[in-house]
Amino acid sequence: MKIDKKEKVFENYNPIKKILKEKTSRRDFLKWIGFSTASVTLAACKGPVIKSIPYVVKPDNITPGVPNYYASTMIDSFDIGSILVKTREGRPIKIEPNSSSKYFSTTSARIQSSLLSLYDEERLKGPFLKGKKSSWKEIDNYVIKHLKYLSKTKKDIIFLSYSFPSFSTKKLIQNFKNKYPFTKSIIYDPISYSQVLNASEEIFGVRGFPIFDLKKSELIISFDADFLGDWSPENMAKSYVFNRTPKKNMMQHIQIESNMTITGANADIRLSKKPSDIKKMLFELFQVIFLGKKTKDKNIERIVLLMNKMGPKSVILADGDQESYELSFLINIKIKSLALQKNKFFLSKESNDNEFKNFLNNLEKKNIGCLFIHDVNPVYSLPISISEILKKNIKKIPLTVSFSTKKDETNEIVDVLAPIPHWLECWGDTNPVTNLYTLIQPTIQSIFNTRQFQDSLIIWGEMKEKNYYEYLKKTWERDIIPKSNVFSFNEALFHGFVETKNQKYVSNYFLRKKNDKIQKYKKKIIYKKDKNSNFELRLYTKISMGDGYHHNNPWLQELPDPITRTTWDNYLTISSIDANRMELKNWNSGDGALNANCVDLINNNETIIKNIPVFIQPGQAIGSIGLSFGYGQKKGKLANLVNGKNAYRVYENFLKIQKNIRIKKVDKIHKFACVQLHHTTVGRTLVKETNLDIFLKKPKEIWNDEEKILNNKEMFSPEEISIWNQNHEKEKKNGHHFNLSIDLNACIGCGACIIACHSENNVPVVGKEEIEKSRDMHWLRVDRYYFSDNEENIYENPKISFQPIMCQHCEHAPCETVCPVGATSHGKQGQNMMTYNRCVGTRYCANNCPYKVRRFNWFNYVNNQKFDFNMNNTLGKMVLNPDVVVRTRGIMEKCSLCIQRTQYVIGVAKKENRKIKDEEFETACSVSCPTKAITFGDSNDHTSLIYKKIKNTRSYKLLDFIGVRPNVSYQLKIRNRKNEIEKLC
Repeated sequence: MKIDKKEKVFENYNPIKKILKEKTSRRDFLKWIGFSTASVTLAACKGPVIKSIPYVVKPDNITPGVPNYYASTMIDSFDIGSILVKTREGRPIKIEPNSSSKYFSTTSARIQSSLLSLYDEERLKGPFLKGKKSSWKEIDNYVIKHLKYLSKTKKDIIFLSYSFPSFSTKKLIQNFKNKYPFTKSIIYDPISYSQVLNASEEIFGVRGFPIFDLKKSELIISFDADFLGDWSPENMAKSYVFNRTPKKNMMQHIQIESNMTITGANADIRLSKKPSDIKKMLFELFQVIFLGKKTKDKNIERIVLLMNKMGPKSVILADGDQESYELSFLINIKIKSLALQKNKFFLSKESNDNEFKNFLNNLEKKNIGCLFIHDVNPVYSLPISISEILKKNIKKIPLTVSFSTKKDETNEIVDVLAPIPHWLECWGDTNPVTNLYTLIQPTIQSIFNTRQFQDSLIIWGEMKEKNYYEYLKKTWERDIIPKSNVFSFNEALFHGFVETKNQKYVSNYFLRKKNDKIQKYKKKIIYKKDKNSNFELRLYTKISMGDGYHHNNPWLQELPDPITRTTWDNYLTISSIDANRMELKNWNSGDGALNANCVDLINNNETIIKNIPVFIQPGQAIGSIGLSFGYGQKKGKLANLVNGKNAYRVYENFLKIQKNIRIKKVDKIHKFACVQLHHTTVGRTLVKETNLDIFLKKPKEIWNDEEKILNNKEMFSPEEISIWNQNHEKEKKNGHHFNLSIDLNACIGCGACIIACHSENNVPVVGKEEIEKSRDMHWLRVDRYYFSDNEENIYENPKISFQPIMCQHCEHAPCETVCPVGATSHGKQGQNMMTYNRCVGTRYCANNCPYKVRRFNWFNYVNNQKFDFNMNNTLGKMVLNPDVVVRTRGIMEKCSLCIQRTQYVIGVAKKENRKIKDEEFETACSVSCPTKAITFGDSNDHTSLIYKKIKNTRSYKLLDFIGVRPNVSYQLKIRNRKNEIEKLC
């Protein structure tokens, strides 16, 4: 993707400079300068003072109708990504991956949705002092006055922030410390990574998250590590699927877990165990490998046999407490795992639980004179045992300042509320990986009266630099550019990242302490019969909510969970056996909703969380329950629509596994907003799947048989029968003909494609009530199906398959023949078209569609108070893509294979008088797919990747036997269950 370099524009335009010097209200200023919702021409050019441009004087770097792309870095309290920001007329409207970056080059559902948070009307619009609106001048005078007084008292000045691995910001805080020597920086991540960082420091001598590259691995044993989810700071899906293509040495994946995760769903073998049993298995594996001890666990015996066979091509991943991480690291070192990267660490997580606990102790002792809180909400995200204590003690601190983008539970109790801009309005940098530095650049001027916290520190620290942009540029030109692979700051800004010369760590650190580490785990394993009827609680993150930073984002709230398929809620997952024992049920109601009993969660005889709905999850380990983070906030308008419960309340000692938890059934009934109520394919060949041995040794007719049509006494291929004019087939060979292919082996069910489609095609949010009535508007859905070799065992430990479904763009489309007004028709390029202005809403097309992918607009979702989401306010509409019309009440809509993107590519190539390259054709879903499971292109180009995918022996078309001839094809799923792996149970 081409990135347009920024230019110095409009800096000599005197009328602008004149008006900027005059005192005017913001409203008058915006009127004068020619603002409108459709063309917010807010630049992202030089410096933090970014001038706006009237469209009577068009800037050279903006052409109406032509998108600009800017490289940047998205970072918040949980996620980080190297991204490209697509802007139209100065408005950021889409986030796409920066594929040229080696790390963090995928865009999850959360990273893409963070765009919508830019246009959140509930963002803080100006500073507050003691709960009243204020000005930055008044704030600066107040803070500087108190800081100078506090420097004499020698009380600590604490800077409390989430992991923010910014090279320049760390330097800036150090400079601030020169002015105020008692300044300390404390890292607090709502979901702590301290356990793994402690383990890494203990084993490798580096406080960083070890990097695992799975491309050379042929065996993965995961002990409760959801590495396709949020286990690692960077999602590992891209390297995971690299060796998952069906071949002789295809990777084998064994997952041992308690909750059903997307990692477990993609595994070849999944063992369902309680968290305590999982750690015991890991400990036994360690003792067998290091000490040669014998094990009583047959599964461990077979795993050892597999590891001995695979050798360094094996890798062990683990989650849990510090011991679990240390054991897995030691095993990987012992087997010389090729996956473990030497001298490479993720530095994007800096959690330190011990330092945070010391901060809490000093808070109680009243040793803290000033507290700066950078965009975290500890009052919400701390466990109940210390949250109220923290809240009480914060009020006693002489000076408290919150740097935040929105109102939350914590900044309600501070003295100074200093609103900061969204990351798309900011300058900055990060050092997320060894030898890798990235830049953050604004792609829009600050919409509100906000200021970066770095600028505030420069002012309050009375530094010589005028602003943070100047400080950032000087720091990079002095400390980073000379050691990097680029020659200037502007070049670094263009690419979005730079690499520096190798940073060496102490490679023999482990060897020096090897014996001490092994002796530590020589203790004998004690087998106890667990007579305790209490549960083990496994806390986890959803792909939608993460740590809850974007809880006020309707795109994420309405994104279906890949496993449970529910939206707008979190819940307690429980096994069917435990649910039956406690008389807990899920049932479907007549109005189409999924109902559930509710329970209270009890710890140490104290009710921690009340009225949690129960979701009976196939594959949940008996004796364990699961609850997701990120819900239960009390601030923001979406808080009233979400029935979420705050899992942080039970996050004691920052451990994801909590033991001795009791649940008690209550009378309350809960309604889930669930988009898929059926669990299996009921014997239909929707998802084709086979084992690797069968795929390699048997002919295609065995594992991918073509479905045929019975006509009188003979069976015919659907391709042989047609009621259409044969000239139609000849037309397909002229010009472009678009096809889309989905590799079910590579699709992990992450949902990134759903959000990409939302963002690209202006898909409306309908809310929980409409989802309950099966009126979701998603153009693309990812169906989830359970399978089992034994149907009676399907609830205990099923296999799972994901299948993305969108409009199949049938050549013989059944929707087209029944439309009474010809609103839906077929284009020469293979796309099924929708003429919205002709549609009268009969819904005949939806009834006649075998794939059920058409969506009916029951209401106007724009300018409608009933649907008070981003399309109901002026600011929220700024996210809309101007290339796609916003649909109205009473018409049908569905996937268009992003026709606006294909036509744009064709137009550019025509203008440049050149042939289109294969990789230029992309849909929103194919661009965003982290595993490249979705491939789009021109099937008339026989050198294209899509043509090769269609001709692949694994390729099949969904419901092809009905003769509709889809232009979307699938590649069947292959599981590697050969050899000793089959014996695991």
